[in-house]
Amino acid sequence: MVASAVFITDLQGKNIISRNYRGDVPMQKALERFQTYLLETTDESKKPVFHVDSNGDSYIYIALSNLYLCAVTTRNSNVALILTFLYRLSQVFKDYFGTLEEESIRDNFVIIYELLDETMDHGLPQALDSMILRSFITQGANRMSEDARNKPPVALTNAVSWRAEGIKHKKNEIFLDVVEKLNLLVSANGTVLHSEILGAVKMRSFLSGMPELKLGLNDKLMFEATGRANQAKGKAVELEDIKFHQCVRLARFENDRTISFIPPDGEFDLMTYRLNTHVKPLIWVEAVVEPHKGSRIEYMIKTRSQFKSRSVANNVEIIIPVPPDVDSPSFKCSVGSVSYLPDKDSAVWTIKQFHGGREYLMRAHFGLPSISASDIDPEAKKKGDNAWKAPIRVQFEIPYFTVSGIQVRYLKIIERSGYQALPWVRYITANGDYQLRMA
Repeated sequence: MVASAVFITDLQGKNIISRNYRGDVPMQKALERFQTYLLETTDESKKPVFHVDSNGDSYIYIALSNLYLCAVTTRNSNVALILTFLYRLSQVFKDYFGTLEEESIRDNFVIIYELLDETMDHGLPQALDSMILRSFITQGANRMSEDARNKPPVALTNAVSWRAEGIKHKKNEIFLDVVEKLNLLVSANGTVLHSEILGAVKMRSFLSGMPELKLGLNDKLMFEATGRANQAKGKAVELEDIKFHQCVRLARFENDRTISFIPPDGEFDLMTYRLNTHVKPLIWVEAVVEPHKGSRIEYMIKTRSQFKSRSVANNVEIIIPVPPDVDSPSFKCSVGSVSYLPDKDSAVWTIKQFHGGREYLMRAHFGLPSISASDIDPEAKKKGDNAWKAPIRVQFEIPYFTVSGIQVRYLKIIERSGYQALPWVRYITANGDYQLRMA
């Protein structure tokens, strides 16, 4: 990647802050070309990368809130890397200023110039970790001593750039959360049209020194790589689209599927994964709707938990769409409570704790106005019908449970001083885009 210049503009393309790294791009002309592109190109035709034939410059930009972050290059550069740099740079700004808005950019232009100088050098990306940058670029009036100013931060010269040296904690602990979200779409006849599991292994590390961790999962490919495929017997999980934090030694993982790493201090996502697999609905919902023209509409909702009885789903919300013009709501349910949200055209059935293997019923009754706009205007009728025939949505969270069956087999902590550390592991399954269509 070689970016000649980076600048931040408002939505009209007016320059707020710019930095010319290589001096091979006339900044004023570059800004004018970018502004012309924004103003003269329709929204449908705008692309995040465009090329100016007259001088061979390429513009790569991203839109965030009421700003544009744009990079200009005169070479055949890696566009994906430049886009990644712009997104990482925007995250650094958010970490520093809380929000990335035009006002926050103008209020902090001195620090932004410092950040632009440290995150890129002569068109090549450098440190883009907020924790490292904060060690020598501060927002307050504190100034580094002369000795410290003459030396680069240890994290920049260290092989482990994401972790500073000399970290000490009174109590050495590490918390590991395996969080899975279930995306599900079920047709009106009960057929699962789409199911997908999106998982993440989240960590909070409070370990002293420079510890090395090894994490073992019931990964199918790991069992095969170590010649223990016969030991798995259905307990192994085949993970897809695995993405790791930069601290993980990828060569080691590719070789024997061992997840070995020196963790950053604090909170981070160690890895994410996906499973495109058939999953039966954890919480099943059936709806029978009986509309009585011009007078009322009645719902009978039956829900059933289809997971083991020892598990409990917390804070379950079953969101049922209703016509936009109903009134006089009344509800009866065998458990929980029901509320009508007129601003969202829906009724919400809330069950605080939904034990596995249980089934509950809810009846809802709404009045309908005798004469409504939908009786007169066919378009209003069509719009209203589509609104209340939207899918039922379900929200939930099941602790100590993973829908994929992934398990942490071990978490080893190795540190030279040999201190004892406490690893804590927790599993959580929650809803993602979880929808069941009504008849």
